[in-house]
Amino acid sequence: MAETKGVLLPAYVLADESGSMGPYKEELSNGLISLCEGLRAEPMVAAKLRLAVLGFSDDVEVRLAVADMRHETSLPQVEIRGLTNYKAVFDDLLDRIPSDIQWLRGEGYKVHRPVVFFLSDGQPTDRGAWRKPHGRLTDRAQTPTAPNIVACGIGDAQARTMVEVATRPEFAFVAKPGTDIGRAVAEFFHALTASLVASGQALNSGSPQLVVNRPEQFSMAIDEVG
Repeated sequence: MAETKGVLLPAYVLADESGSMGPYKEELSNGLISLCEGLRAEPMVAAKLRLAVLGFSDDVEVRLAVADMRHETSLPQVEIRGLTNYKAVFDDLLDRIPSDIQWLRGEGYKVHRPVVFFLSDGQPTDRGAWRKPHGRLTDRAQTPTAPNIVACGIGDAQARTMVEVATRPEFAFVAKPGTDIGRAVAEFFHALTASLVASGQALNSGSPQLVVNRPEQFSMAIDEVG
């Protein structure tokens, strides 16, 4: 039997690129750049991670395919467009995640349960159509590679929706009332980078665990639900 190359944590960043994010395109781009550079600065951590960046609106566009950030030289480029279709996100992940994990295993790696970091500034424009693919994606009986989902809402995104999207209540966050959206985007990426670095360090320590940091100026969404 071939020797295992190592154990990886696949991480997917789902960034809202709908029209309402237009005023914050620079913050979104800068946040993605800082994430990539932050992982490159931690090669021991980056060795344990594989990062993908997906932009969503009416559909999902790949901004960075599953990548080893120690060797990846390109940077994700966002494009503001369309509406906020959550169904497109979960339909895409239902196909993408099992395929990616099969590929990584074929490359000789063991793979931890993936994590999805979901950022949206609005309510889903597909009404409730997203719930069916989301349910399939997160049901480990139907989808053995079901990811953990961390959901962060800014702008018009509601706490109840983030709680539904996240796979655990403590993985759902919303920006505090009055928080500048541009700042909230920056804080999301700062916390995301710190979460991935800490999770990668935990993998290196031999005590694997997913670490999720609450972004500054955000509160747990469960606290906002009556």
